Amino acid sequence: MELTYKQQFIKFMVESGVLKFGEFTLKSGRKAPYFINTGNYKTGAQLARLGKYYAACIKENGLTADTLVGPAYKGIPLAVTTAVSLADEYGMDLNYCFDRKEVKDHGEGGLFVGKQLADGEKVIIIEDVMTSGKALREMLPKLKAAANVEIVGMVISVDRMEKGLESQLSAVQEVYKEFGVKVFSIVTMTDIIEAIEEGVIDGREYLGKMKEYRAAYGVE
Repeated sequence: MELTYKQQFIKFMVESGVLKFGEFTLKSGRKAPYFINTGNYKTGAQLARLGKYYAACIKENGLTADTLVGPAYKGIPLAVTTAVSLADEYGMDLNYCFDRKEVKDHGEGGLFVGKQLADGEKVIIIEDVMTSGKALREMLPKLKAAANVEIVGMVISVDRMEKGLESQLSAVQEVYKEFGVKVFSIVTMTDIIEAIEEGVIDGREYLGKMKEYRAAYGVE
């Protein structure tokens, strides 16, 4: 069976120690049968493969933009490797930039490193996962202060499809409702459950708990 890029990505997460199954207490206090730790990507080979999956997601969803924006800090290497992969795999030569945590007041100055944003520029924000939408909420005013850019979308690795603590909407749904920014993910929690069911990855012993967790906290 030839795997889709989504299935390949799920296998890649497991092999990299990024996606794990068991019993984990999340920051929210919920006890989940899975955990995603993107901090476990740590080699050049992993980063190169990661960029290809982000690029494939952008291509599949027909997203076109001038610049990729990587929010500091985790988004920085993601934007870089995605830009490289888009150029190598699809001949799409996009700019990239990332924000500083503090505005530089000497040298070239400014808040962004890389492409200096201009009015009317189309941008895609590249991030790892979305838990609460905090990264996007912090990035939007920085982008608008730099230039009147058009945000084409945000690309993340996994959509947890999980309702917030104070909402029946997921973080992905909330940011679309609040800001009109559409979030695209390489895979969703539904994709991961299906990968277990189809034998793409091990973890069949956790299927029951995965589905129970989805029933309690999931959104469509």
